[in-house]
Parts: sequence; C-alpha cells; structure tokens
Amino acid sequence: MDDLDLRLLDGFQRDLPLEPRPFAAMATRLGTGEAEVIARLVRLRDEGIVSRIGATCRPNTAGASTLAALRVPAPRVDEIAALVGAEPGVNHSYLREGDWNLWFVATAPDTAALAESLVRIEAATGLAVLSLPLVRAFNIDLGFPLIGPRRAMALDRPADLDALRPRDKALMQALSSGLALVPRPFVALGQALHRSEAEVISRIRALAEARILTRVGVIVKHRALGWTQNAMVVWRLPEAAVEAAGTALAGVPGVTLCYQRRCVPGLWDWPLFCMIHARSHAEAMEVLAEARALPELQEVPHRILFSTRCFRQRGATIAEVAA
Repeated sequence: MDDLDLRLLDGFQRDLPLEPRPFAAMATRLGTGEAEVIARLVRLRDEGIVSRIGATCRPNTAGASTLAALRVPAPRVDEIAALVGAEPGVNHSYLREGDWNLWFVATAPDTAALAESLVRIEAATGLAVLSLPLVRAFNIDLGFPLIGPRRAMALDRPADLDALRPRDKALMQALSSGLALVPRPFVALGQALHRSEAEVISRIRALAEARILTRVGVIVKHRALGWTQNAMVVWRLPEAAVEAAGTALAGVPGVTLCYQRRCVPGLWDWPLFCMIHARSHAEAMEVLAEARALPELQEVPHRILFSTRCFRQRGATIAEVAA
C-alpha cells in the first residue's frame, strides 16, 4: 500500500460523506479523483484489507447479539470452528488462549432467533455454549487510528432507540453487508430497498446520530494491516466497581473496545472486558501495563487472552434476508 491507500483507510473509518456522491467527496479531501478512490477501495476489498464500506450496528438495538465461547479440545478446533462458522448469524470467530478457547459473536434478528442459533451450535458441536450478553458499553467503536501514535478512544454515548423506524432493519442489514462501490451507492441501495436516494441518506444520518449505527465508513481488517496482536483482557471486580473501572479503562490509549458483559455463576466471573489491538506482543503488553496502573484497576485480577487464529470476520445479521 502507498500513502494514498493509508490516508484513505485511516481517514474514513467513520464519517463516510452522507451525500449522493460520497466517493467524490472523499476524493476531494484526499486530492485525487472519484474513479481513483473507487478503484482503490475495490482493490483493497479484493485483497482482503477492507471488509466493506458500510456500517457497524450497535448490539441489541435493531437485532440481538451475544459474545459466546466453547471449550474445544485441540484436535477438534478446525472441525468445531467450521461447524460454528456454518451458522449464518456468526459474524466473528477467533481461537484464543485459555480454557474457553473458541470465541464467537452470534447475531440474529431478535432474541428468540439468537437463542435458537445457540441451541443449533450446541447440537452440532456437542459442546456447551457460554453466552455473555452485553450489559454496558464503554467504547464499541473500533475505528482506531491506523497510523501515528496510539490515542484514547471517545467514551460511548447511549443509543436513542426512539429513532428506529420499522423499515430500518433492512437498511441496517444492507449497510452491514456493504455498499456497492459505484459513484452513487445510495441510489443502488435505494433501488434494492425500494426507497429513494434522499430517504436512504436521511435514514443513515438519523441512525448514526442516534448511535444505533456506531460507525459509517471503511471497515478494515486489522490483521491484514499489520495489527496482528489481538488481545481480549478480562477483569474480575464487583458490580459496584465496574462503571468507574470501565470508564477509566476505555480512556487508555491502545484500548480499542471496552464493555461489561453478564457473568455466569460457576462458569464465568469476569464482567469487564477490553480489547487491545497492537502491531506486536510487546506493544500490547505496554498498553496492558498502563491499564493495570489505573487506580481503579490496581490489584484487580485479570486474564489476557491473545487470539491465535481468526476464522471469520464479517457484518452482523440484523434482518432475515430473502432467498
């Protein structure tokens, strides 16, 4: 990749221009042409560096989701990962260090469909699923800077669910799958949804302002860009201490996600999670050392679970898609 590629990826992970010709607006800011921007995005997508140009949707707003894990014997990892990946709503799947070693995000149009999905995974694998639904988000953006020094991410702002409209699910599903890389992508999206270009743009803007869409822009694959160290750190602390600790933890430069999840008595008693994406193991450990030094987290038990393999990374399932 050259400098223009990097500026394109780093500068538009969020705030995709919501206007009829977004790629032309991007080109103006980058000092190039619309056709050049589209061609580069096509190439970067085809090379597996860009996942899509679209949006990330806030969990449990229009659809339902959970972070789940399985205890998989080493000889069965590939077999079980394939079975989990065959479930349509699984959009992320990683092998991590630890006894619960196969982690995945399961998504569905609603809570009933999500529960059915987890039951199917248990039946297919013969293994019990540990389901850890989101309780509170401190930062769920993941659009961290790709170049330059590490920077603290902004604290999450709660979603305004009153902004949702009945037809938004189909729009969010389309954005989760990705826009067409054409000069007027909102026309193409509107035609697929039987809506006007202006209405599509207006609804995307409203959903983004309501924090139901957490990010609209270029969704990159970090591993392909050299961010090969993906560490999930979990912390054990009492419920009353989670909010202060999570707020402080989310402000540490290099912490790329931070949230509270439900505990499962007897199986999982680590309510606070954070993600660290880094270019080396040493860099990840530097971020962790800064986190551990926070007054809210000093002497707090924690575990760091590096991912060792990535099996799946794609957009969420929010609405049923007609065959």
